[in-house]
Amino acid sequence: MTARERFHETLNFGKPDRVPYFEEGIRKTVIRKWRKQGLAKAADLTRMFPSDHREEIITELDPLPPFRKWPTTLDDLLLLQKRLNPNDSRRLPHFWNIRIKKWCNRDHVLMLRVHRGFFLSLGVGDWSRFEEILILLRDKPDFIREYMRIQGDFAAQLAEKILKEVEVDAAIFSEPIGGADRPLLSPYMYEEFVLKSYLPLLDTLRRNAVNTIILLTYANFRALIPSILKFGINCLWACETNIKEMDYRDIRREFGRSLGLIGGIDLDTLKKDKAAIRKEIEEKVPPLLADGGYIPLADGRVREDVPFQNYVYYRQLLLDVTKG
Repeated sequence: MTARERFHETLNFGKPDRVPYFEEGIRKTVIRKWRKQGLAKAADLTRMFPSDHREEIITELDPLPPFRKWPTTLDDLLLLQKRLNPNDSRRLPHFWNIRIKKWCNRDHVLMLRVHRGFFLSLGVGDWSRFEEILILLRDKPDFIREYMRIQGDFAAQLAEKILKEVEVDAAIFSEPIGGADRPLLSPYMYEEFVLKSYLPLLDTLRRNAVNTIILLTYANFRALIPSILKFGINCLWACETNIKEMDYRDIRREFGRSLGLIGGIDLDTLKKDKAAIRKEIEEKVPPLLADGGYIPLADGRVREDVPFQNYVYYRQLLLDVTKG
């Protein structure tokens, strides 16, 4: 099977030749540290543990030109619409026409990032804007609703433009801001202000046969899972989570095969000893693999505090368990 075939077969609860292996975003700083711990060169890591190649189309979803002061009134939204022009060529990755030709006959997985979620779309980059948004939610909910509608319509038009030129294997929505104990929006508010604004975009994806729709989230998203399923998002990729609340075994028991899963392996375990790593892999991965619709992966980017030998042990053990 090709990487693409393997990906689709897995998340459609089929019978792949093996589970996909995705690389955990290992940066050059990690490689430099690992070279002091026994890694000869980066290429050796690739030879030891081959991964299924995965690529993302990352577009520019922010207003162009950027705001110095983000909108706070309904009148400001006229300017927001002008700055969210889906036909602006700056929104596409560099060398777009060349990339399209290369993607036509690819064997690897290609994903499209379609939305940055509630807080980033509203310009939250510091505490002052975060506080401003909370006040606007309380005092001007119609402003927030209209802002997200404009953002959603723009994202749908941009996605339509891209999907006319290239076929993708999955779409990614993200929601990066949450707490360890709970999301920062209630299920009602998430549906009312966020998910309803996604409807044109979700319709565009379905119309263009993008069947795997991923919610990439952080921290504790558990309370919002029923909401995303209601709106047709069918795969969860949870990173840097509250591992107890976001245990994939519990999530699978509760939501069954309505939700594909990517990730789920506690990254913090890789900083511990081999016994802890073995326990994490052997207790979590086999039952999820047996049920299908699961791609095992650490729940975050591997950083310098993970010892090289621990990473080698983890990858070898994961290889053994998935083959078994």
